[in-house]
Amino acid sequence: MDITEQKKAQEKIKTSLKEKEILLKEIHHRVKNSLQVISSLLYLQSKDLKDEETVNIFVESQNRIRSMALVHEKLYRSKNLAQINLSTYIRDLANALFRTYLISVNKVKLVMDIQKTALDIDTAIQCGLILNELISNALKYAFPKDLSGEISIVLKSKQNRMVELLVSDTGVGLPDHFDITEKNSLGMRLVESLVDQIHGRMEIENNNGTAFKIWFKTKDFAEEK
Repeated sequence: MDITEQKKAQEKIKTSLKEKEILLKEIHHRVKNSLQVISSLLYLQSKDLKDEETVNIFVESQNRIRSMALVHEKLYRSKNLAQINLSTYIRDLANALFRTYLISVNKVKLVMDIQKTALDIDTAIQCGLILNELISNALKYAFPKDLSGEISIVLKSKQNRMVELLVSDTGVGLPDHFDITEKNSLGMRLVESLVDQIHGRMEIENNNGTAFKIWFKTKDFAEEK
C-alpha cells in the first residue's frame, strides 16, 4: 500500500514537471515569435525611410532583436531549458549578420572555437547582444573595399566557472584615439554596459586587427537548485 502511494506521488510529480516544461517551451516560443514580429515591423518601417543613417539604426535594432529571439528559439528546441548550445547559436547569429551586411564568406572567413558552456537565459541574451555588436562592427568596418580576412570567435571555460570570450578580426583595426565612451559609439558603449551587467571585464587589443577579450563568471546551477 505504501509503495503504491509512493508511486502515485512520483507519477504526479513527473506529470507536473512535464507540464511545466511544456509551458516554459511555449513561453519561449511565443517570446521568440513576438520578437520576430517586432523585427518585421522595424523592417517594414525602414522601407519608407530615405535617410541612410536612420535606415542603419533600424537595421542595427533588428539585429539586436534577432539575437534575443534566437536565444528563445534555441531554448524552445533544447532538451535542457537551463542552457543553450552556444556553438550553433553563435554560428547562426554570425551567419545571419553576414547575410544582413551582404558579406561573402569568400571575403571574410568565420573561424570558431566554442567549448561546451552552460549559460542561464539572462547571461545568454547578454552574450548574444555583445556578440551581435562586435561581429556587426567587424563586418561593417574591419574590411573596407576589397580587403579580405577572417573573424575569429573563441569561447573557453576556465576554472571556478570563469568563461573567456574572444572576438577578433584581421582587419584594419580601430581608429587612432578610439574612445569607447564617445557618444557616437553607441554599439561599443552598449558592449561595455552589457559586460558590466554580467559582472565581467574587457580588454581591447588593436594590433594587426582588433581583438576584444571578455571574462565573466557563469551561474552555479547546482546552487540555484
